[in-house]
Order: sequence, then structure tokens, then C-alpha cells
Amino acid sequence: MIREYKTIFEVAGPLMLVKNVENVSYDELGIIELPSGETRSCRVLEINGSNALVQLFESSAGINLAESKVKFLGRGMELAVSYDMLGRVFDGLGRPIDNGPEIIPEKRLDINGLPMNPSARDYPDEFIQTGVSAIDGLNTLVRGQKLPIFSGSGLPHAELAAQIARQSKVLGTDSKFAVVFAAIGITFEEADFFISDFRRTGAIDRTVLFMNLADDPAIERISTPRMALTAAEFLAYEKGMHVLVILTDITNYAEALREVSAARKEVPGRRGYPGYLYTDLATIYERAGRKRDIDGSITMIPILTMPEDDKTHPIPDLTGYITEGQIILSRELYRKGIKPPIDVLPSLSRLKDKGIGKGKTREDHSDVLNQLFAAYARGKEAKELMAILGEAALSDADKYYAKFADVFEKEYVSQGYETNRTIEETLQVGWDLLTLLPRSELKRIRDEYLDKYLPKKE
Repeated sequence: MIREYKTIFEVAGPLMLVKNVENVSYDELGIIELPSGETRSCRVLEINGSNALVQLFESSAGINLAESKVKFLGRGMELAVSYDMLGRVFDGLGRPIDNGPEIIPEKRLDINGLPMNPSARDYPDEFIQTGVSAIDGLNTLVRGQKLPIFSGSGLPHAELAAQIARQSKVLGTDSKFAVVFAAIGITFEEADFFISDFRRTGAIDRTVLFMNLADDPAIERISTPRMALTAAEFLAYEKGMHVLVILTDITNYAEALREVSAARKEVPGRRGYPGYLYTDLATIYERAGRKRDIDGSITMIPILTMPEDDKTHPIPDLTGYITEGQIILSRELYRKGIKPPIDVLPSLSRLKDKGIGKGKTREDHSDVLNQLFAAYARGKEAKELMAILGEAALSDADKYYAKFADVFEKEYVSQGYETNRTIEETLQVGWDLLTLLPRSELKRIRDEYLDKYLPKKE
């Protein structure tokens, strides 16, 4: 039996204390009924004897302590899931906001998910083509991987996220591909950009969007990524789909976590974030992966803006520990007009070696990747030397490499946000660039591949 309580003792920011409750458990969902008949949602954060500390999902304005009632529902927060979610837009609590009909659920799932047994995990080893050369060619995304994008305030991570969501596909399989896109604490303009971009290109037909805006309650941000991952788990593990989950912006999620932690008067950790930030982020990131004997999979691209472009800030720092690499956007390249401004040297995909090669991309991929990395790194060094000592101080070889670095950024990295390159086109652009160097400098590529793929100079 669901009991109602009129024992609200105190409201402080997003938190509310209810006294003299019975049989209420942690994470249980509750409904607050105001004297006007309006209802608001909450969930239990802490139980201390007969006192329950609950977290409000909406504003606390207008809650009359004496007249308002609370009832606890005996279950945690759930998402109504169905195959019909594809092509729909929801808010951060899983309610449709696209003027479409209510979802008729096939089932209701707890948004916290179930932990994946490590022994049931399958190793990620299938290439996902994003159509972006700097990712496909040099920092390859693999099905089941967690590969975050580290951005900065004002950098075009939204355009890159939309491009990846639009273009991504698994090569060589007939499996269905879906995108679950969760926008956390973004502005109305950004939300409108994503929705209109997906509709314009038709990508919305295979996409589920969860939109949490900056003026929505901060508490809603904490549930938004979990809602998205619950939908992804349903599509992946029960419908057999390959699901790409894009979460933007994880920094806004962590700020909301800090806000709730401060309201609970918890002892802060680094820079005021709660000490359990690492654990909390892991409960999100570790829901990606592949399961043995199940066709579906979840691949995750979390996007976060580094405060003050600081890679050592707690959010990117802890994210780097949990995930398998990072794609880093560069303010310097952005100023040069490179689109997307991906800085390939500090970027890293730890699983790229597992997803490339014969039968996955092409036999020469690994050699071309290594040669392009090495040539670009040497070209950057030559340019730094030129800035200090002048061009006259460079050797002939250094001049080749300095020119290579400039052309590499303009033709390989910079492709715009509408160009969708196949892996063959990406590799061909790489080979064309390598003709700028003497063949004797291409020491990282086997002779058989040089003979087969290197374009002949006229």
C-alpha cells in the first residue's frame, strides 16, 4: 500500500527532508502533491532512521511545508522503452517533447542499469567508420569502445558530434545501427541545432534524442545520461542493434553532481567536486561495451569541455583513466580555420590496433597511420625550429616535413562538417600526402605496400 506523508520538515535548494517515514528505501521514486493539485517528482538520496532526504527533480518554489503531501512509489526511477523510441525527442526525464504520441512501452527498465559481468564482456575489435579522417585514419573508433572528445569552451564540438552521429556506421555487417544522443545542460540554440540538423539529414530516423537544457533543474542532468544509456541497452541487447551513444557535455553533468553534493554538505574533493566523482563517472562509462553471444553493442563518445583548456582538471583527468583514449580539439587549429580542429598528436585511441588491418579496414592501414604520425610530428618540430632560427637554418629534409605538416592539416585533418569520407578515401588522401616526401623517408611502410599503393610522381 502506498502511504502519503504530510511530514515535510525542511526544503533547502534541491533537497527536501521528510520525517517519520516507514519502509522507504534508497533511490526510491516519490511524488510531491502541492495544495493546488500540481505534482512534482523526487527520489530518495538518504535514509536516516525514520527520516528521508529526497532530491527534487523540479523547482522547490511553491512547496508549502504544512499542506504539501509526499508519497513514495516503492520503485526506482524507470524509463519506458520501446523500438518506437527511434526518431523521437525526449527531455532529461524520458518524457516526449516533440509533440508526438506517448510511447507505448514494451517494458520499463531501471535507469541505473545492471552491472555487466566482466567475464561476459567481449573484446572490441570491429571498425566503426565515422567518415572523419582524423578519427578513422589515425585514432580509429572500435565497436564497444569508450572514446571521449576533449574540447574547450567555444570550440566546435557540437558540429563534430552531429557529424559523427550522422555519418557513423559499422562496415561489413548487416546489423542495424542506431544513435542515442544525450544533450546535458546545453542552451536552447544548441538543442535546436542538433534537432534541426538530424531532421535535415534524415539521421533522426535512427536516432533517439534526450535533451536537458541549461534552464532545466540541475538535478535532471544527473538522470539524463542514465536515461540515454537505458534506451541504448534496450536497443543493443534486446533488439540486437549497434548503438553509438554520444553524451554532451559531461562537464555540465559533473557540475550538477557538485551542486547536489554541496547542498548535502558533503566533504568536497578536488576543486569542490565530490570524492566519488570517479566512481560516479565509471557507473556511466562502463555501461558501454559488447557482450558475448549477443549481436548488439554500445559504443560511447562522451564529449566534455575542459575548464580553461586544462587536461589535468578532475573531469578530463578521471575520464581519461576510465575510457580507452581521447580525441582532443585544438584551439590553435581552430584559429587556423581547420575543420574539425582535431589535434592528432596528443589524441589517442588505445584500441585502434584491434580495429584496423586486412579484413577490417585495409592491409596498409597500420603502416600508413604510423608514417603519417611520424611525418606530422617531425614537421611540427621543423616548424617550431623555423620560428626560432628562421627557414635558412632548416635542412632540405626539414623543409619537406614543414611543408608536409601544413598540407596535412589543410587536406587530411580539415575536411569540413559535411564531408563523409570512406576509409578507402581517407587512406588515399594519406598516400597522396606521402608523395610530398622522398620515398627514402618512408621508413615505416613495408616495400610491398609502397609498390602497391604509393602514387607515382609525374
